[in-house]
Amino acid sequence: MNHNPRRSARVESASPRLRRILSLDDFEAAARRCLPRPIFGYVASAAEENLSHAKNREAFSQWALTPRVLVGVSARTQEVELFGCKYASPFGIAPMGLSALSAYRGDLVQTRAAKAAGIPMVLSGGSLIRLEEVMAEAPDTWFQAYVPGDEAKIRALLARVQASGCKTLVVTVDIPVMGNRENAVRSGFSAPLRPSLRLAWDGAIRPRWLLGTFVRTLMCHGMPHFENSLAERGAPVLSATVMREHTARDRLNWNHLALIRQLWKGVLIVKGILNPADARLAREQGVDGLWVSNHGGRQMDGAVTALQVLPEILEEAAGRPVFIDGGVRRGSDVLKALAAGASMVFVGRPFNYASAVGGEAGVTHAIQLLRDEIDRNMGMLGVNTCQDLQGDMLRRW
Repeated sequence: MNHNPRRSARVESASPRLRRILSLDDFEAAARRCLPRPIFGYVASAAEENLSHAKNREAFSQWALTPRVLVGVSARTQEVELFGCKYASPFGIAPMGLSALSAYRGDLVQTRAAKAAGIPMVLSGGSLIRLEEVMAEAPDTWFQAYVPGDEAKIRALLARVQASGCKTLVVTVDIPVMGNRENAVRSGFSAPLRPSLRLAWDGAIRPRWLLGTFVRTLMCHGMPHFENSLAERGAPVLSATVMREHTARDRLNWNHLALIRQLWKGVLIVKGILNPADARLAREQGVDGLWVSNHGGRQMDGAVTALQVLPEILEEAAGRPVFIDGGVRRGSDVLKALAAGASMVFVGRPFNYASAVGGEAGVTHAIQLLRDEIDRNMGMLGVNTCQDLQGDMLRRW
């Protein structure tokens, strides 16, 4: 039975490019063909030997699901409730910096698709579109902050975020120093971006990106800046001061988180937790949610995966919502994470690729692909709601 009759019409009306995309992984191959090598390399790459990046995906393949039959699944729904808000599906779009280099107004593209689909979208502190502009279009967007270890700057940034109308703040804590992004450098990407003949050539052989994203951005909005790193506008992407603005986080400590909790009256989530001791400290600081993540394998290569430590984090969370990201590519991955105890699952790179391939329509298509997989797998697993997913449904392969 088709539980989403609108899907067929949407797929039929999609561009030929999107009709050939049948899974989230398909978007990666398509994005490689349409993005300049340095931009694709920045999105796709991870740290050093890519060990944590690869293990993120492998972690899901180590678990199997045990279906029930003859239970009646005609009433199945993916709807979940979180912090008093209802979402249509148990997954959201993870924060990704520089999304506007992959697609024209990339952050807004993702935001609009997420809003229309009824799923959470998290705007990155490393984005190139102003927080205020995004919030004006989608007031329920979450904001992810890269907080410096400086009380005055923290106060100013939080005042700006509060004034934007944002209700949910995600503080990323796993970048005291930048990871070794040597693979991005090998692809020709640098921070700041440095004009070169190689960069010019890589753009020239991708005319759709060059004209539709880069030139269009310059003509309509000028040189992209880091808009949300601090209270004030950040440096342009070509500026030599870019790294200076992003390397003042090694002083950040638990006292700063206590200050943030004191100042921030909305929902507060801490992202980048991998150690149960840190989960306990965060809980004691009064955070509302914990986000288990190794930053997509982009920080410490060799760090544990989120799925691997999820049970230990749940023990320390004491009932608070726990989120997970890293390596999620299929609806079955989402269901495995939920059965293991996660409240919501976030997906990053595939939605970036989707925006590069098809703009807002591409992101909408990616959301629907994942949603359809979840629906089919819920039916075959024998569950009607996400709350029906339990740990005893998981088995080691």
